[in-house]
Amino acid sequence: MSGSGTARRIGLLGGSFNPAHGGHRRISLFALEALGLDEVWWLVSPGNPLKPMAGMAPLAARLASAAQQARRAPIRATAIERELGTRYTVDTLGAIQRRYPKFEFVWLMGSDNLAQFHLWRDWRGIARRMPIAVIARPGYDADAVASPAMAWLRRYRVPLASFANGGEWSAPALVTLRFDPDPRSATAIRRADPDWASHHAGFSPRDQVTHRLIPHEEETTAP
Repeated sequence: MSGSGTARRIGLLGGSFNPAHGGHRRISLFALEALGLDEVWWLVSPGNPLKPMAGMAPLAARLASAAQQARRAPIRATAIERELGTRYTVDTLGAIQRRYPKFEFVWLMGSDNLAQFHLWRDWRGIARRMPIAVIARPGYDADAVASPAMAWLRRYRVPLASFANGGEWSAPALVTLRFDPDPRSATAIRRADPDWASHHAGFSPRDQVTHRLIPHEEETTAP
């Protein structure tokens, strides 16, 4: 954790959280301890341009599921992209840095996302904006290592010790975190419980970063 007089260090984990589950929590708590973070913020996306909208639950239900999974942990579930009006990660991260200039941020990414990172809008701009910590995910490591993004990022790899214990952060920087694989997935949860979002119907959750209410009737919009 950051000491007195140092900037708070926040890990940012983006995703649809459709729904959030224990795997998200476990990954976040592992990254928090490994990187010496103060908090992890879950950026619940209003709409992911790389994912189909079919089967996407309303934002309020997804945020509520994230807040439920984040209970009693230094994790905050937020739909801040909705307020910022940003659609792409590179724009979201820039807006967050401008809004919270006294915080230090690191982008948390599963190896499945690293495998397709080169498809993201201005992915090099994301890497230049803040350090990236890649968390191993079962079945994706080989694709991640062979990805075009990794070919570029490899030169910026740094040891974990450079991040943890108050070390200096700069970007671009890439650190890899490895821990016991977690097989849980939102896809499997939806398959087992297609009506999971109905458990959160009629509830307007409060954003845990902006503290604004997210109306339960608000549907996600097409990208």
